Amino acid sequence: MKLPPLNALRAFHAFARRRSMRAAAEDLLVSPQAVGQQVRLLEEWLGVALTEREGRGVRLTERGITLAHHLNAGFEEFAEGVRRASAQAERERINLNVSPYFGTRYLMPRLAEFRRAVPEAEIGLTTMIDLTDLEAAQIDLAVQWGYGAAGDRPCHLLMRDPKVICCRPELAEGIRQPEDLLRQSLLQPARSKRLWPDILRHLGVAAGELQRGLTFDDAATMRRATHQGLGVGLISRLDAEEDIAAGRLVAPLGLDALADMPEDQIPGFFLISTRARLRVRSVSALHRWMLAQDWSATQPAGA
Repeated sequence: MKLPPLNALRAFHAFARRRSMRAAAEDLLVSPQAVGQQVRLLEEWLGVALTEREGRGVRLTERGITLAHHLNAGFEEFAEGVRRASAQAERERINLNVSPYFGTRYLMPRLAEFRRAVPEAEIGLTTMIDLTDLEAAQIDLAVQWGYGAAGDRPCHLLMRDPKVICCRPELAEGIRQPEDLLRQSLLQPARSKRLWPDILRHLGVAAGELQRGLTFDDAATMRRATHQGLGVGLISRLDAEEDIAAGRLVAPLGLDALADMPEDQIPGFFLISTRARLRVRSVSALHRWMLAQDWSATQPAGA
């Protein structure tokens, strides 16, 4: 079958990935008008509508979504092929990005085992929080905190990250029942708008829309803010146990108040990659090693 012009496919792929003509144009170093022209050319070539107007913007049609899915896989294969063909004859490198908390709490204690998993490869370890595009950042594997949505990319749960409602002892005096939480400053995780609402709903509290006051990008910063008495924080279980034992924090509703939350409402750490990257032998080996670990069995790090 004869394929459409590559420039038209490339422009449509950029638009479908970024959902914006302007953002796609910035990626391709052309004007938004040029991207729109190429997308229209592709639609004429195929004889189908791939996009449609939505308010002041443009969205994908069902056929556009289908084509975008296959193009994404194809362009990932192109990029991986170019990367491997142009690589220098030197030690292979795996770029791994992990959540800062996962890296310090769970990965670092296993660093020796981690290195033995792929002794033939050099591993570049980064801790970018806002990692939205593995290809653009040249990341082979990523461990991200959240609820597991990764589009059509391979995504596997490594472990759940159950939270404990914690605060300074003096704040706890005003929290006798779940409804009392609404009179406190609830410290918010910047990467999840649903965590506190899910927790309050589970506790039987009708909260409406919460005010997002103090928000924190990572678990360590929220933990420090909770130590300082800035509000009620959601602290990872291991950290909460340490802080409660040391007398720094208390769990006003009990350490196990959230123990019976549905699993799909508990965030976790997910291993994400692309199918093209997983065809690289060393990346696949490290991927298998990470999936084989019982991460929840890792001993607590020192306070």
